[in-house]
Amino acid sequence: MIIKSSTTLRNDYPSISKLAHEKQEPIYITKNGEGDLVVMSIEAFERREELMRLKAALDEAEREYQAGAPTYTLDEIDTMMEEIINGKE
Repeated sequence: MIIKSSTTLRNDYPSISKLAHEKQEPIYITKNGEGDLVVMSIEAFERREELMRLKAALDEAEREYQAGAPTYTLDEIDTMMEEIINGKE
């Protein structure tokens, strides 16, 4: 975990920016010794957002499975896709 003060952010933004890009992890910013903000590179933020979307999709798939939604093997999916592609719906 990287922790920096708001003074460091204010007085030395370039080093905080460089650190965020190099480490690709959140930097916790404190104000008066208390947690205040989290700063991260756009790339790290977008990667985190994509992971959250993937986790939500996996959670939804698990809920559907637990509720009894039909499941298919890879061979069954392959056959269904071939039928769709070849117009044999």
